[in-house]
Amino acid sequence: MNPGLTSSLNHLLDTVTAGQQRVPGVVAAITGRDGLLYEGASGQRMSGQAGAMTTDSVFAMYSTTKAITATAVLQLVEEGRLDLDAPARTYVPMIGELKVLEGFDSDGTPRLRAPKNHITTRMLLLHTAGFGYEFFNENYNRLVQEQGQPSVIGGSLAALKTPLLFEPGEQWEYGSSMDWAGLVVEAITGKRLGDVMRQRIFEPLGMTDTAFTMTPSMLQRRAGMHQREEDGSLTAIEDSIVSQEPEVHMGGHGLFSTVKDYCLFIRAWLNDGQGDHGRILRPETIRFAEKNGLENLKVKALPGVIPSISNTAEFFPGMPKSWALSFMINEQDAPTGRPAGSLAWAGLANLYYWIDRKNGIGGFWATQILPFADPVSVNAYLDLETAAYRHLIHQASS
Repeated sequence: MNPGLTSSLNHLLDTVTAGQQRVPGVVAAITGRDGLLYEGASGQRMSGQAGAMTTDSVFAMYSTTKAITATAVLQLVEEGRLDLDAPARTYVPMIGELKVLEGFDSDGTPRLRAPKNHITTRMLLLHTAGFGYEFFNENYNRLVQEQGQPSVIGGSLAALKTPLLFEPGEQWEYGSSMDWAGLVVEAITGKRLGDVMRQRIFEPLGMTDTAFTMTPSMLQRRAGMHQREEDGSLTAIEDSIVSQEPEVHMGGHGLFSTVKDYCLFIRAWLNDGQGDHGRILRPETIRFAEKNGLENLKVKALPGVIPSISNTAEFFPGMPKSWALSFMINEQDAPTGRPAGSLAWAGLANLYYWIDRKNGIGGFWATQILPFADPVSVNAYLDLETAAYRHLIHQASS
């Protein structure tokens, strides 16, 4: 590990967990192609409690789950068992029953019509199928508030049976598509998504602390959830928001894991699909999956419809961003030093990662704070990424 990078990032973590505008606890890591370049932890697992945050602390991973689900999908594509462009109802018939939401009648009743286009698994991975989230879309929030639509965070099958927000394939909207992609994987393999991931991804990569249901050891190391109040203070939330025994293994948000485990996954993507203990994807599949799949569509800002769950969020505002299978792509060099064409995404409780295949570097920042796009968390994560590139460039030139 680079002593200068270690010192710089340890200071960053210690600074962001102290003072008035802080995070209660954080774990962060930087990985190269050959192993970790940095890992550190600071603060507490739960605000006001004695347990220190450690590098093996366990987090609810939220949407950082999505890329792992996409990897399971791509494995089935490699094997010829899944056609990305076939109607997804070929594998999961109930997705073909969903209708498009055209608006609401004067009494609040949703107006629905049959879609003209079939939803494909490619659309699910690209977020062009028509699904959304109630905390990013006002129409979905109306369905939850007025029509009794269950929240997707609950992990129920009923929560996935939502109307489509637009004709499949015609827009980009971030939402529950990857939960449906997980159901496609289950339908083809005949196994629960967590079992598929364990056998085909976690074991080949050595990811021993990643699952939809935590082991007793993981439970002992779990970081607690927090709410950032309007005055900037933090309130501990006693119960985990993500269900431990979900009806559906939600491929969009349901995993628990550690930063070290996720860096094993990042490293496999840096190394053309080759993990520390086995291969999960072929090099040509990685190269296919990292390309922009949106054509002329662009990734949009995520509006904060429910302020307690998410602020309005956009990475690198003003910069064009597209979507791969299944990551955000920055189409221009980022101010942190991340080059154009890199892959990245995030999780609702202020977890952030990036994968720079050009330079062979990636990183992960983990906290457990709502709402999403917490300014303290985001700015510190960007500082982490900037410091990593500053030391990488200095090392390469010296």
